Amino acid sequence: MTQAARQPRGLRSLLSGVLNSDGKPHPVENTLVAVTVVLGALAFISSAFNNLHLVSSWSGLVGILTGAWGQFISATTGERFLLIIGLGASAIGFFLGMAHGGLFGGVIG
Repeated sequence: MTQAARQPRGLRSLLSGVLNSDGKPHPVENTLVAVTVVLGALAFISSAFNNLHLVSSWSGLVGILTGAWGQFISATTGERFLLIIGLGASAIGFFLGMAHGGLFGGVIG
């Protein structure tokens, strides 16, 4: 009688299974996914406050750049899916940060 192999349970194994669905590790691509999602969340949340326009605009801009590069080199559909979510949040945070004062609003000039 054969037994099924025990699969590790938890968030880390689930995330690894989604991001590395082809069975190969992708450390650079996965790092870009994580950075883009974190920066997107930071930009999106900080854009709700008018006085945090510097944080939201800069983190949104960097999130857009890392997400675009991640899309360019991504290898799996899971990576692309999370990159698009991070890119969308980064773009919304960037545009609202620009509307509230911009990248240098009040600091220069």
